[in-house]
Amino acid sequence: MPDGPFKGVPYAIKDLVDLKGTRCTSGSRLFANHISTKTSPTVARSIAAGFLILGKTNTPEFGLNATTESILLGACHNPWNLARSSGGSSGGAAAAVASGMLPVAYASDGGGSIRIPSSCCGVFGLKPSRGRMVGANPNQEEVAVEHCVSRSVRDSARVFAWNERQDAAAPLAPIGFISGPSSIRRTIGFATKDIYGLEPTAPVKAVIERTAHLCRTLGHRVEEARLPVNGDEFIRNYIVLWGVWADRIVDLAKSMGAEPDTVLEPWTLYSSEHYGHQPARALHDAFGYFAELSRRFDAFFQRYDLMLSPVLHSEAPPLGYLGPQTPVDVMRERLHRYVSYTPVHNATGIPAMSVPLGLSPSGLPIGSHFASRLGNERMLFELAYELEQSAPWAGRWPA
Repeated sequence: MPDGPFKGVPYAIKDLVDLKGTRCTSGSRLFANHISTKTSPTVARSIAAGFLILGKTNTPEFGLNATTESILLGACHNPWNLARSSGGSSGGAAAAVASGMLPVAYASDGGGSIRIPSSCCGVFGLKPSRGRMVGANPNQEEVAVEHCVSRSVRDSARVFAWNERQDAAAPLAPIGFISGPSSIRRTIGFATKDIYGLEPTAPVKAVIERTAHLCRTLGHRVEEARLPVNGDEFIRNYIVLWGVWADRIVDLAKSMGAEPDTVLEPWTLYSSEHYGHQPARALHDAFGYFAELSRRFDAFFQRYDLMLSPVLHSEAPPLGYLGPQTPVDVMRERLHRYVSYTPVHNATGIPAMSVPLGLSPSGLPIGSHFASRLGNERMLFELAYELEQSAPWAGRWPA
């Protein structure tokens, strides 16, 4: 067994990544019997860390949904309420950690897929900067990143230090293992409204306001702010990127001799079809918009060290609310409202985290969402340690 920092610790990987000789379905009937012929760089690095990989965790089809309940793999239930969603697309990972099956599990994030299930299941989840981790590159097209979900900030920080790029071509200087909080007080921009200027549900707003108050009591300067993004403009461009991924999946199905309608879910098919109706320059224009958006966030973080907002519009919805049988026009409207805080960080490449600081009156976890400038994971980890010490969650378990 490799003598790494996690020697003998049980671990699981998301069913979107490869481990040679094991099944990798990507949550899709298209790959129901697919066996990986290689091991992904991050999984190889995890094995070198000493992790014992026990199996795969549930994921929606190709990670394209904010809930984990694919036709192939079935619903992943939220440990806090089995009738509720565990989030997505790393819903299986977050449910496993929240229920105590594992202390930490692999997760990835292409639009909120680490932070969304972390919020739904009451665990800690940090999305790294673009290009930060092993196997990643800094290209603008790379909106998805890899890391983990965990019960403690320490375990996330240790995995981060092990998996961050340290080669000569790394686009960001390594930060190493961040082991505790900082004594430096920060300026935090605080907003409850989403990219459309709309407020979240009352339970979510109450939790985020309590988190803002906690940060103030800890000596940080907290100021009301507004996300520097227009929601309609953003979603118009982001769904182009989502559609490109779906379109490639449809093309793959055809190249494999499969009939897409029989092996792919309605949301994947709809996203591909939507992309097919876009102008030829749509993807080029979307990346131009993301570059401009990145400049806006750079300016925003000249004034603020950190940004605090909700992770999601509401607490975890009932299973089926975003399920594969939901009519696609209904799904579109629900997703755009529910996931209206997290994708901007993927488009701009900046790091963000969900910290499990709150519970709704019905007993469902609600995460607090912090973000910072590109490459500034150190500050996020330092604040997370401080919040963990001030409002501990380690002893809070679902019944």
